[in-house]
Amino acid sequence: MTRVLVVDDEPQIIRALRINLRARHFEVYTAQTGTQALEEAAHHPPDLVILDLGLPDLDGVEVIGGLRGWTDAPIIVLSGRADSTDKVEALDAGADDYVTKPFGMDELLARMRAVTRRTAAEPGEPKITVGDLTIDLAAKRVTKGGKADIRLTPTEWHLLEVLVRHPGKLLSQRQLLHEVWGPGYADAAGNLRRSSGGNWSRTRPGRAGWSPSQAWATVSSPKPTRLSSNGAGQPRPCERHQTTLTERQGRSSAGQAWLI
Repeated sequence: MTRVLVVDDEPQIIRALRINLRARHFEVYTAQTGTQALEEAAHHPPDLVILDLGLPDLDGVEVIGGLRGWTDAPIIVLSGRADSTDKVEALDAGADDYVTKPFGMDELLARMRAVTRRTAAEPGEPKITVGDLTIDLAAKRVTKGGKADIRLTPTEWHLLEVLVRHPGKLLSQRQLLHEVWGPGYADAAGNLRRSSGGNWSRTRPGRAGWSPSQAWATVSSPKPTRLSSNGAGQPRPCERHQTTLTERQGRSSAGQAWLI
């Protein structure tokens, strides 16, 4: 059964969509705010999202960005905003289709079938190769030299996945916390510091065959920090906080630990 998340602040629209979709054997979850939508998606990962842009707490485009950090589920925007600028912004953020209100149920169902067909026809998650590391997004595995598996905790994997899905993009500390730990942890900077400076500092620079990769992502924060390699996770000032994809994290020859 296809799981659909309906996000709209108008109760009558939520009710109408819930009745019509359930009558057609969809599993339906609903949310009336952006925060609720992200939480609902985390608890019940949707196969398809129907999203209004005019939400009371977050703009719909922000919700699209939050979802696209970890899911490729089709997103159909259902909005009263008919301006082409709004449509372009939503589609560029990651929406798959845009329907303006008022709308016909038959048209919406046809668009749902269309985006579902396109998604079903797409190939599986790719394998990303960086140096001698291979990241299999479908199997959720990281291997070194095509042989040894590198063990990651669920949090380490999620952080790695968010970064590799945004190659070359600037990701704020708040965005990483929001996408990895959830909406309630957007200000919990200590979580990110512990994961990057503590758990991942177990790799030793003298380990045979170890070398940092050359695939970089940049992470911005209000106060950029470089993580200490002493395993204590204590930050110290630096001009730029960069991240590199390595086996768990890795350390440079200068003894500095970098967040993946």
